[in-house]
Amino acid sequence: MLEDKLQIKKLDERATIPTYGTIDSAAADLYAVLDSEATIEPGEMLMIGTGLAMAIPKGYVGLVYARSSLGSKKGLAPANKVGVIDADYRGEVKVPLFNHSKIPQTVSPNERIAQIIFTPYLKANFREVDELDTTERGEGGFGSTN
Repeated sequence: MLEDKLQIKKLDERATIPTYGTIDSAAADLYAVLDSEATIEPGEMLMIGTGLAMAIPKGYVGLVYARSSLGSKKGLAPANKVGVIDADYRGEVKVPLFNHSKIPQTVSPNERIAQIIFTPYLKANFREVDELDTTERGEGGFGSTN
């Protein structure tokens, strides 16, 4: 089980180890490491550090998502929508928060700014072909299945 394997290092003494909100939460909350409150203007992005580095086991990936409450209440979400932290990355986990609202938004030190899910992945061996097999759906996309 991954919970026995994930190594985490505090790069800043103020960093908070990620926490799960409930026993059945799939994602763990990531916390901001800031010297003081930071304001993000409408339509702007601010890179916020967590003060943490992780050794994600080979075969797993850390996916950083928006916290639903931060998005719905403040209009703040990761600028890259979903951050991908590969197993071989050892730098600080950072979150580029974007302000989608029409008013300046404040982020406080130690505020929960995003959430991370660790999941196994499969790597593809790509093989170029001249034709693909046919399916009932075919090329229909973006609403074609109602």
